[in-house]
Amino acid sequence: MKVIEFLTAWSYNYLIMVAIVILITIVMIKISIRRINKYLLSASKKSKIAPTHYHFLKNAITLLIWVISLTIIIYLVPFLRAYTLTVFASAGVFLAILGLAAQQALSNIVSGIFIVIFKPFRIGDFITLADNHIGTVEDITLRHTVIVNFENKRIIIPNSIISSETVLNSSIKNEKICESIEFGISYESEIGLARTIMREEAEKHPYCIDNRTEKKKNQGLEIVEVFLVGFDDSCINLKARVWCDDPYKAYYLHYELNQSIKERFDREGIEIPYPHRTIVYKEQPNHKSGVRSNSL
Repeated sequence: MKVIEFLTAWSYNYLIMVAIVILITIVMIKISIRRINKYLLSASKKSKIAPTHYHFLKNAITLLIWVISLTIIIYLVPFLRAYTLTVFASAGVFLAILGLAAQQALSNIVSGIFIVIFKPFRIGDFITLADNHIGTVEDITLRHTVIVNFENKRIIIPNSIISSETVLNSSIKNEKICESIEFGISYESEIGLARTIMREEAEKHPYCIDNRTEKKKNQGLEIVEVFLVGFDDSCINLKARVWCDDPYKAYYLHYELNQSIKERFDREGIEIPYPHRTIVYKEQPNHKSGVRSNSL
């Protein structure tokens, strides 16, 4: 009975130690994150690159503290220490399996480090991926990158995958963006009038900016250039190049110009054609009467 009580008390003491270590770990993580937010993130106002490093640094420090905490727990508890030494001493195959299992995790960590170092995108950048994921980079962790799309949904992509993707970054150096507005008009419509309508509707939009250089202004070029870009079977294709100072604004500009230009086309008599299909009915033999009839 005394042996059981001793073992119970012994186990209870070690549980208390483990609980204390975990509690200290949580407190240390909170203090570390608070200090980073206080002293480091204040510098992010001076440099747009800084938040990317700080977010990644917070995740790395959190992982490091937990690893140290786990090591301390293993050292404090004798049976865990003995079991760990036995496993590491005799289980080479186990370590090989563990290494293979951790390969993807290590790949994500290394890819995350490369993203932070080479900066193909940063926290707050507006990016488009090859698989049509579009949004703003919210966080870069040790394992994954978080992107917030227009629907306020979080797209979580492993670092090893996003580092091998083609990334279209609209914010990396200059947030100005040239949005293309395309319309197809009928061959009977007046091209000059259609181009004027597209230019006027674009230039009066509040998100449209004048991105012309002094040289282009002296040459008399318009703020919004409209081009005839090609011919289809039933329409002539026009494209307006409209500049905007923000990628998010560019999306709203595009949608609103689609509506305003279409309404102006309707008022001014510019036709947007739709496809026409001609159906030919062949003569088919009448098997009952032996005569041929037209099938309508």
